[in-house]
Amino acid sequence: MKRTVHDPATIDMELPPRLRGECWAITDHAAGNQRQALALAERMGMPVRHLVLSLRAPWSWFSPRLSLGGRIALPTSQRTAFTPPWPSLAIGCGRTAALFTRMLRSLTQGDCHTVQILDPRMDPTQWDTVIAPRHDGLNGRNVLTPLGSLNPVDDAWLADGREASPGLAYLPRPRTGVLLGGPRTGLRIDADYARRLIEPVLARRRREGGSVLVLTSRRTPDAVTHLMRAALHGIPGLFWSGPDDGNNPYPGVLGWADRLVVTPDSVNMLSEACAVGCPVHTFVVGNLPTKLTRFHRSLREAGLLHELDEETPALQTPLRETATMAQALRTRMLTT
Repeated sequence: MKRTVHDPATIDMELPPRLRGECWAITDHAAGNQRQALALAERMGMPVRHLVLSLRAPWSWFSPRLSLGGRIALPTSQRTAFTPPWPSLAIGCGRTAALFTRMLRSLTQGDCHTVQILDPRMDPTQWDTVIAPRHDGLNGRNVLTPLGSLNPVDDAWLADGREASPGLAYLPRPRTGVLLGGPRTGLRIDADYARRLIEPVLARRRREGGSVLVLTSRRTPDAVTHLMRAALHGIPGLFWSGPDDGNNPYPGVLGWADRLVVTPDSVNMLSEACAVGCPVHTFVVGNLPTKLTRFHRSLREAGLLHELDEETPALQTPLRETATMAQALRTRMLTT
């Protein structure tokens, strides 16, 4: 369990009382869930407390449907975190969080506005607001449907990224960032895929010059990492696959990139890449899962995602939905 509390002195006292209380961002340990919940919470202008919670069996098996028992769903060491005073706003992301945001609605008798990010897989009216990406196909009067996932990427975030990695400014342009995810059901990302991905990237670099900046994720197979590291030998740029390569330069790569190449497996990774404002390319082999296919189609129809060798303008309109969702949430808190 981890808590991050923002200074209440920073709160605008002219805000309505309901927006001056505390906001809890509730997640499990998944980085993608944390990123979404915190990105929205930070936009609300309220003191933020981050609760990283776990569930005991049988609640872990049936969350968020099984809500009986209250705090005994938590391990003993975490129960003191989930106690009054209750927040004015609770934002959860993921199945574990969905149980606690659902419970807070009844524990506070409606005084806490409860928000669940991602489809909770049950009636969305159990929460005050549900934010589910469009490709989930969830509808309802209290459901907000962004195109992609929520994230912190905006002009200020990108500027901070550039400031944190000033050395990347000296790499030759165009700078191509390559973001590698990993396999998922129905989608193979292996050494053969990696070879077919990087060869066109390097061919383009030979034609145009520039540099290549490759980042792996925790889901990237070792075989892909080894192949990519070898392929980038002697090429201007960087390769990062973990702490042994230094601090994670991800914000800097997004901040300095002239184009991005992203594997097709991650909604979060693609959403963040499309928030930058440079062209974003992907390479798909085989058939994507149904929901992911819908997401890719929506990005392509919006002119945000392109084939690997597709020619594109130097800039594109960034996909930045977190601020829009925050404003919609403020309105709902004041009118419902």
